[in-house]
Amino acid sequence: MAEDKQNESKISLLDENKENSPDGGLGLEILQIIKESQQQHGLRHGDYQRYRGYCSRRLRRLRKTLGFKMGNRHKFIGKKITVEMLSDSRYLLLVLMEAERAWSYAMQLKQEANTEPRKRFHLLARLRKAAKHSVKLEKLCESPNVDAKTKLEAQAYTAYLTGMVEFELQEWKRAMEAFNKCKTIYEKLASAFTEEMAVLYRQRVDEISPNIRYCAYNIGDQNAINDLMQMRLTGGGGGMMAEKLEALITQARTKQAATMSEVEWRGRTVPVKIDKARIFLLGLADNEAAIAQASNEETKEHLYETLLAECRDTIQAVREELKSETKQRERSSDPESGKVSNLQFLHSYLTYIKLCTLVKRNESMAHTLQAKLKEPEADENKRGPRPQDLIRLYDIILQSLAELSTLQGLEDDHAFQKEVSLKILVYKAYRCFFIAQSYVLVKKWSEALVLYERVLKYAKEVQSKAKNLNNSLKDLPDVQELIADVNAEKYSLQAAAILGESTFRTHCFLPPLCSRLETFRLDPALVGKQPNLVQFPPDFQPIPCKPLFFDLALNHVAFPPLDDKVEQKGKGGLTGYIKGIFGFGS
Repeated sequence: MAEDKQNESKISLLDENKENSPDGGLGLEILQIIKESQQQHGLRHGDYQRYRGYCSRRLRRLRKTLGFKMGNRHKFIGKKITVEMLSDSRYLLLVLMEAERAWSYAMQLKQEANTEPRKRFHLLARLRKAAKHSVKLEKLCESPNVDAKTKLEAQAYTAYLTGMVEFELQEWKRAMEAFNKCKTIYEKLASAFTEEMAVLYRQRVDEISPNIRYCAYNIGDQNAINDLMQMRLTGGGGGMMAEKLEALITQARTKQAATMSEVEWRGRTVPVKIDKARIFLLGLADNEAAIAQASNEETKEHLYETLLAECRDTIQAVREELKSETKQRERSSDPESGKVSNLQFLHSYLTYIKLCTLVKRNESMAHTLQAKLKEPEADENKRGPRPQDLIRLYDIILQSLAELSTLQGLEDDHAFQKEVSLKILVYKAYRCFFIAQSYVLVKKWSEALVLYERVLKYAKEVQSKAKNLNNSLKDLPDVQELIADVNAEKYSLQAAAILGESTFRTHCFLPPLCSRLETFRLDPALVGKQPNLVQFPPDFQPIPCKPLFFDLALNHVAFPPLDDKVEQKGKGGLTGYIKGIFGFGS
């Protein structure tokens, strides 16, 4: 909340600085204000509720600053902003924030309407409210006190919200007209102002374009579906529009799925009776082509995830049918009950597609990480990719390939098993290569050298087995390139080992700096992590010890008798007592 308040104060200052336009009229950067507010207050993460709260707080501050309060805490008194009141651009901002608040509430309800359909009625009411406020803003901007740029932006904003309302009502023709008007205005503004502002206008045009093509498709333009597919590849049509694109593509495939009845794989023709499986298999080629044509890694990753999600759903549908079929076969005494059924073979085929897609996705991520590994690190404090990251990816690939070899119905397919084992060898070689590189980073030369030798062993084994299999290495990484990399790494590893050993010896056998201060010598170790400044631990030196005296004559000395010197005790009893009294004993 503290960060929100800081951002709000910054935007308020920004708006006050933009209060007046250069030509002397009132000006308001409508698109820039709403974009900055949306990005800083929740819409970067799709949090419309947070943005709506921000709009409410900002409206309260604006009304208090302008003295435009709607009554008091006990009574509401409605007020309208008129053209005569336009002495400050913040009156226009007040109407803009009212429209944004209603729009953000509508978008929040649109998210919630996926699970609660009745909220769609409230959604439409809030969208109409937002469009009503935008129309009010446009009428206020018709005043001669407002500059021309603000008038055009207000018209484009009204056209956008009007198009959103018609789009939700599925009035495709009117929605398309409104969006086209909005697009035309922003294109004209982009060509008339600075590059910084033009980028903002072009982004809005890119956001509107998928909506226009979607309306055109629903009106009857069959060529629009190709444009929508192309926008999907380039990452356009995000957010709510992306869901409509996916639904549209699924609807088009459903119409074509009625003509599909069987699929052929590994020399066996399997009938496809499940509609979900038909739709998925029909769009498989299109999805793979879309991934191949993806413009960037982020789009490719999104398409991979979409394909995997569809594949999992299809496998689940086939699995449910397979359970009921298994129960029926157990009850019946069918002599062919031990054979793999068509439904089970279809399940194996779909699992094969899922596992192969996982392998391709992880391989694509590995290629991206390898390219980043070769780039120099721009920021030393920021952690870049490490060979350990690639090891994890190749572990997942090997796990997927191991599952491929256990698919039901392919146990006796020797050609398939040989292809899978060949792929396992290739990815084992790559995994071993990056394990060796991780050992090089910690200067474990001998371990890295042994692993490089094992990489060469795997690569040569792949080359010998690939001669018997046609086109098996077509979709696999280049093993010959890996061999060249290993040979280059081996030579650099040997050089690094020799250099490291010589540096160690120089560091160990050179005298410390304190003993050669009078001699100049270039010693790189002095600026390293372990400079040789003093000898530690220091050498032992002789020191005088504390003297010890031993009396050796004591055991051979005869001492004189001392009996006469020892006092004898007197006799006891009464006689001794009397003698003592009278002095007889003295």
